[in-house]
Amino acid sequence: MTATTRTIQVDALARVEGEGALTLRLRDGIVEAAELRIYEPPRFYEAFLRGRDAAETPDITARICGICPVAYQMSAVHAVERIYGLTMTPTLRVLRRLIYCGEWIESHVLHVFLLHAPDFVGQPGALEMARARPEWASLVKTGLRIKKAGNSIVRAVGGREVHPINVKVGGFYRLPRRTELAALVPELTWAEQAVRDCLDWSTTLDYPEGDGAYDFVALRHPDEYPMNEGRLVSTSGLDADVTEFDQHFAEQQVPHSNALQARKRQDGGTYFVGPLARWNLNHDRLPAAIQAAARAVGLAPPVLNPFRSLGVRLLEVLYAFGEALRLIAAYEPEGPASLPVEPRAGTGHAATEAPRGLLYHRYATDAAGHILDAVIVPPTSQNQAQIEDDLRRLAPTFVDLPEEQATWRAEMLIRNYDPCISCATHFLRLKVERS
Repeated sequence: MTATTRTIQVDALARVEGEGALTLRLRDGIVEAAELRIYEPPRFYEAFLRGRDAAETPDITARICGICPVAYQMSAVHAVERIYGLTMTPTLRVLRRLIYCGEWIESHVLHVFLLHAPDFVGQPGALEMARARPEWASLVKTGLRIKKAGNSIVRAVGGREVHPINVKVGGFYRLPRRTELAALVPELTWAEQAVRDCLDWSTTLDYPEGDGAYDFVALRHPDEYPMNEGRLVSTSGLDADVTEFDQHFAEQQVPHSNALQARKRQDGGTYFVGPLARWNLNHDRLPAAIQAAARAVGLAPPVLNPFRSLGVRLLEVLYAFGEALRLIAAYEPEGPASLPVEPRAGTGHAATEAPRGLLYHRYATDAAGHILDAVIVPPTSQNQAQIEDDLRRLAPTFVDLPEEQATWRAEMLIRNYDPCISCATHFLRLKVERS
């Protein structure tokens, strides 16, 4: 038998945040290994948090990501507040949910229109897509305007759009005035309808087949679609407090990646966090209008094809606009902007739902409130092993395509997860080897 090797190489994966590479090894048409090699240098956030005052966590951890800083701030403050025994007032809780709505909108819309949509229309990027057809140019412009509406929420509550400065342990530095939030309503109302129109567009796309048998993991709240609070649940039957995260999931170092990979402790298996996980585990927590919109575009649960995540993200954006408008209508700036903070020794755990999925933080503090230990488990670290599983499973459907098409399909599959490589290292050189 004559061994043959085929190499498909891309120096850097386009339209994801960060850098990495992928190697697929095949023997006699069978995928022997799929390695998502994240080579971006580690950033050591957990290490340099040690010794800092816990009050600094929202400002430091926000710098982990410019796209989802609110998620890092929310997981950080909730974990520290658990140590200090703080419970947010209704006003402060509303504002935290509202700022999270803004981040879901801006992050999801960036991914859908600028990063992932070009895959489905055969264009190398959003600029090329906009130049190719007038209707696509209009779509990109609409997406940018919708994203700006999400940014406006983050700015109004957080003080600025990137790395907000108004979030603190105990609440906020200041409460926005009712008039500041009311001024957002006309544009948010326009954007909500625009997302409905974009959902119709999403039904025209050609989605590759890809249904898988996934173990989805997400938060679940008794009354709400989850953002800041909830218990850990999964399709395999997990139902646990977030303080038990370490009992069910473990990070491990793999030789080919600078990012740790998380797996289930029970069986070492992979699991899936993100919009599809939230959607499948919490669909009953959505308003009836959102459930009806999902049925209209063929996305009633279960949704098991990761390529359909584009539509699910749009549905979450539609929900976030409706939720933001509801919260603004009911908002009354009552009570203090923040609660008194009394440092104490202890360990605090928290998980919130970042746009890309479950984001877990754990901090240990001394009696003066200085951080003794910090653990941050981002969504991309948790999804990395699952992405590799998807590549093993679906590679046989595209590795025999011409080089450009095979590379495009591999990148498209990875972009289903909207990976944030820089978050995961605190991509894509594609190499296919056959023998």
